[in-house]
Amino acid sequence: MALTGIQILKMLPKTNCGKCGIPTCLAFAMKVAAGQAEIVACVDVSEEAKATIGEASAPPIRTIKIGGGEAAFTAGGETCQFRHEKRFENKTGLAVLISTNEDAASVDGKLKRAATLEYERVGVMMRNNLVAIKDAGGVSLADMAKKVMAAAPKQALILMSGDAAALKAAAAVCGDNKPLLYGATAENADAFAALAKETGCPIGVKGKNLSDLVDLVNKLIAAGVKDMVLDSGARTLRGAFEDSIVARRSAVKEKFKALGFPVIAFPCEMCDDLMMEALIGSVLMAKYAAIAVFSDIQGDVLFPLLLEQLNIFTDPQRPMVVAEDIYPITGPDENSPVLITCNFSLTYFIVSGEIEGSKVPSWLLIKDTEGLSVLTAWAAGKFGADLIAAFVKKSGIADKVKHRELIIPGYLATIKGELEEELPEWTITIGPREAGHLPAFLKEWKPAK
Repeated sequence: MALTGIQILKMLPKTNCGKCGIPTCLAFAMKVAAGQAEIVACVDVSEEAKATIGEASAPPIRTIKIGGGEAAFTAGGETCQFRHEKRFENKTGLAVLISTNEDAASVDGKLKRAATLEYERVGVMMRNNLVAIKDAGGVSLADMAKKVMAAAPKQALILMSGDAAALKAAAAVCGDNKPLLYGATAENADAFAALAKETGCPIGVKGKNLSDLVDLVNKLIAAGVKDMVLDSGARTLRGAFEDSIVARRSAVKEKFKALGFPVIAFPCEMCDDLMMEALIGSVLMAKYAAIAVFSDIQGDVLFPLLLEQLNIFTDPQRPMVVAEDIYPITGPDENSPVLITCNFSLTYFIVSGEIEGSKVPSWLLIKDTEGLSVLTAWAAGKFGADLIAAFVKKSGIADKVKHRELIIPGYLATIKGELEEELPEWTITIGPREAGHLPAFLKEWKPAK
């Protein structure tokens, strides 16, 4: 059961030393209770208290880390069943499957796409982030792992085999890129438990059904295994869908520890058509799959999945924003127009897209409005003449252009007079209300004399 801030405070040294980065122990305890800080940040707390508080404050779905460095991937850490209750924490990992007996040209193609298919959307870089290697004869698992890490260094690895010795050898060549070692079953559970302890890697556990999976996980927990990813063994959409929901509900609502681990799904084993795999994956992504493994990745399949991933795992309680700054668009110079707008990411990308489409090199000033849109920010007092003027003065835009003309959104026309008083050296021009009218406006723009 989760501890309250006062209960946590009783176990802290109460010295208010500030070493954790928070001024008082009470404030720190409250943040730990709210899941906004980790107890390990307190350097003076006892190991016994760390264990007690850490266990009590741990999320219902255990956080599992795979890979390392640029290839780091985190699964789990989830605290709710439905996104609107709070938020989902860690994005579903999209993995491409490679077999050790696969044709070299096919492997090279998959690795090239894994390394190069990357997209930017509302300021977020998106790509697949895992490669699953299946031990199927041919080259050794270790050799294929070396090849994958060399060709796609940003990919975390899933090593799939029922042979603990082969997994141990492959894990050794991965170094800090700690792989997920998949393939623990009732038949080899003891070997996998020893493997997990020896390598420090998380293991993938496969049951014959959900009941069998629970028994197997309880056995591994008793053997001292802490980091696991679960596969109920279902290989139909309905089966995987239902098992995933039962697992999440049991962990979050009933605090059932045996199912309190991230879930891995295998759309690649549910059909033989990549497009259908993507459709299955999209359903399972929405219903709690922490990792989804596909037989291949292609741009037309990957991009929609990444967009779904972005939508599901965007925090509904926090607006998406871009940093306050000067953004040069299509190579502006000292004679280019200067525009300003808010830092709500959708506004930025619509406005910047229209400016790019106009092919008129421009400077776009982005003012921090805490993620609010233009009119909302103005109404909230976060996009008024005084704040805009202060930002323009400190931004350094005056050093980048010869002219002194600032184009403001049409919806801010009422503050033109105030802004001219705040920026007496600048001419304030009212731009279009709608971003779609920017191209025509910019093409006719001339600096004020």
